[in-house]
Amino acid sequence: MDVDTRLLRSFLAVAEDGSLTRAAERVFVSQPALTKQIRQLETQLGVRLFERSRAGMALTDAGRALARRAPALLASWDETLRATRAAGRQAARVLRVGFVASAANEATREIVAEFARRRPGWRAELRQAAWTNPSAGLADGEVDAALLRLPFPGQAALRVEMLFSEARWVALPSGHRLAGRAEIAFRELWDEPFVAAPEETGAWRDHWLAADEREGHPVRVGAVTEQPDDWLSAIANGYGIALAPESAARFYSRPGVVYRPVTGVSPTRVGVAWSPADDGNPVVRDFVRCCLELARPV
Repeated sequence: MDVDTRLLRSFLAVAEDGSLTRAAERVFVSQPALTKQIRQLETQLGVRLFERSRAGMALTDAGRALARRAPALLASWDETLRATRAAGRQAARVLRVGFVASAANEATREIVAEFARRRPGWRAELRQAAWTNPSAGLADGEVDAALLRLPFPGQAALRVEMLFSEARWVALPSGHRLAGRAEIAFRELWDEPFVAAPEETGAWRDHWLAADEREGHPVRVGAVTEQPDDWLSAIANGYGIALAPESAARFYSRPGVVYRPVTGVSPTRVGVAWSPADDGNPVVRDFVRCCLELARPV
């Protein structure tokens, strides 16, 4: 019998957290979707893995047996998959670099050019990811390195070097009552509806809502989007406002949307990340050096 590794990862998340809600955030799916995956796995195995109650999800004897063995199985598969993909990219002399939104800003082109100079015959292939994939494919071994906004889910399991910090501004509909201001205090935005990333992105979503910098004031969500274009449309159409990197004013200009500096909120940070398995990979190390030498705020 073949079992989808995605189902095993979902099972382990629930087994470790004891909660569908927390586990759904970890594996970046909705709670109903996670419930469906657990039931699908139970059907395939022909056993009940959890006892469900108001207190949470408790493992059955069969569930405990699977929970003991699944981590080693998944780790072995992940390493096999990563090694296979890396070997293919090595043969093609391609370094795949994931990124979310504006990556390392204007320095990205310089980084790619310098990498090509240091590694003749190699090329860095940039791959943009949706906000629902905040590691830009790095956690799944789909890319060799990534340029990311910090923090992101799964960051603790990866190597990360911070490159620079950047002020967070606010994106507003051009007709918004505060759009004429030269600068806006974050406190003045607390009651506004925000355009947010999907709930399953967890800490990523909270960071861009500045959820922990509101002195307990609740967040209002006016719309949920996964891509920059949809995000801009939601703001322009008046569904909400959004915090954004200062560089968004350069990278994501659009009629109907204005950007203004915000006081009273911490900056965002940009970093380069890679897998611990690639600590000894000279090609990845060269790319990281290029990032550390060339990425800088502008």
